[in-house]
Amino acid sequence: MARVTVEDCIDKVDNRFELVLLAGHRARQISQGAQITVPRDNDKNPVIALREIADETLSPDDLKEDLIHSLQKHVEVDEPEAEGEAITDQTGTTAVAADDAEENIAFDRMSEEDLLAGIEGLVPPEKSDDY
Repeated sequence: MARVTVEDCIDKVDNRFELVLLAGHRARQISQGAQITVPRDNDKNPVIALREIADETLSPDDLKEDLIHSLQKHVEVDEPEAEGEAITDQTGTTAVAADDAEENIAFDRMSEEDLLAGIEGLVPPEKSDDY
């Protein structure tokens, strides 16, 4: 097969930059020992990766998912919590469940007159050359 170009693959992956990312990721996989799906023909890994994308022997969506998974440092599994169950944070301390937390919160109440009286009693800051 003649050398494959980006134009041969652009109808499979619309964005040229995404195509380069996917082909680079696939080339790294090949260099780490992944099985190739097209004949090697004495080509280097990036050319093989582009040929695989052009021949559609690999799905670009699967490559994209694999690329995203390889770049993730921490994958958090979202599991539903039982209602009213205590929540434990990363330090191992147990926090109060969300329903109980609302009941334990107490605010100091201030009337509007007290607030206005407090504001009137404030002294304005001295003027300086700094601002």
